[in-house]
Amino acid sequence: GLPDWVIVVALGMLTGLQPVTTDLYLPALPQMQQALGLTTAAAQWTLSVLILSFGIGQLVWGPISDRFGRRPVLRWGLGLYVVSSLAATLANDLPVMLLARVVQGVGLSASVMCGRAMIRDLYAPEQGARMMARGMSGLGVIALLGPILGGLTATYLGWRATMSVLAIFGSVILVFVWAKLPETLPPARRQAHLHWGAMVRNWWSIAQHPTFRAHTLLTSSTYGGLYAYLALSSFVFINVLGTSRALFGVSMASISLAYLGGTILCRHWLPTHGLTGTVRLAGWCSLTGGLLLVAISGWQWLMGHNLPAWTLLPGMWIYAFAHATHQSCGQTGVVSAFPTRAGAASALSGFLLSATAFVIGTLLSLWTALPGWADTIHPMTLSMGLGGAVTAWIALGRVQRDGISTEDA
Repeated sequence: GLPDWVIVVALGMLTGLQPVTTDLYLPALPQMQQALGLTTAAAQWTLSVLILSFGIGQLVWGPISDRFGRRPVLRWGLGLYVVSSLAATLANDLPVMLLARVVQGVGLSASVMCGRAMIRDLYAPEQGARMMARGMSGLGVIALLGPILGGLTATYLGWRATMSVLAIFGSVILVFVWAKLPETLPPARRQAHLHWGAMVRNWWSIAQHPTFRAHTLLTSSTYGGLYAYLALSSFVFINVLGTSRALFGVSMASISLAYLGGTILCRHWLPTHGLTGTVRLAGWCSLTGGLLLVAISGWQWLMGHNLPAWTLLPGMWIYAFAHATHQSCGQTGVVSAFPTRAGAASALSGFLLSATAFVIGTLLSLWTALPGWADTIHPMTLSMGLGGAVTAWIALGRVQRDGISTEDA
């Protein structure tokens, strides 16, 4: 009996909080680096610790939400998010900023994890994928506006103001959840006990399911390539290629527009091609976008000078387009076989995705510090190319074999 618009708006905001948290402050990242006297590697840690705590937080919130419901977890998580965003606004050194970002990631994890689990609470897998795509269209709109707002805010108000915007956005979501979103997990489907030893065995059981593994590999690989963009794009566009902060925000918005297009086309592909067929089409797009970026990197290497910043955009557009489709299908797929354990399955998948991103971020920090690689586009473009290739391999192979499950675990 819950109106569709409430679900779509809730999904858009709950899942959209993640790209807002990462994208909004990217135009201000070089500015924050200078203000706090940080190295490029140290500035990247403000993103890496957020992603790591985001993953670990899901492992805690997931079982709690399966036991007590989604609403209490959302309220506590969003409250932590708002408070930590205010702390990040006031931070004057790296330790305080890192601590604020850790707590911010924990609060953020409750939002995204519950958004994914709600879909399994309310819908069967195929219908859930369509609803997830609709919700991700809202996410795409948020992601479209976020970089533009971040670029303008950083340009005219400074990097601290971008953190204040995050606190405001988190407060808006908290009010909406409190006023409009009822509990989606009925008492009959809640876990009877909260025993962490049993939860470890539960996660191990979930991890053995081939459908879970296929879709978790898909979402982790496509996000791994995107994370290279998130971690390095502001330095590449602003510091290496000389793009202004405002123009960089517009460039990011164009990539978000491609993401939005992916969510819309995903909804049209699903009825005719099915879940696995839609992933297959998107897999070819992932490979194409990655190869375009590798080609740009190779061309620049041979010519010995930087190409215009706009030459990077077509490959990024195609990658983002495919990423939207993979996320819409993959986030539904990871919980499809677990109607009574959707929170735990969502949490485990989110943790593995975040752990992958954290490892990639650590490797990127080391890579960008090497002589000959610092202040170049190559770590970003080559990493995205590798992400596109791995994603295509999983989408065209593993997901085609194990992507659909009829098990009611």
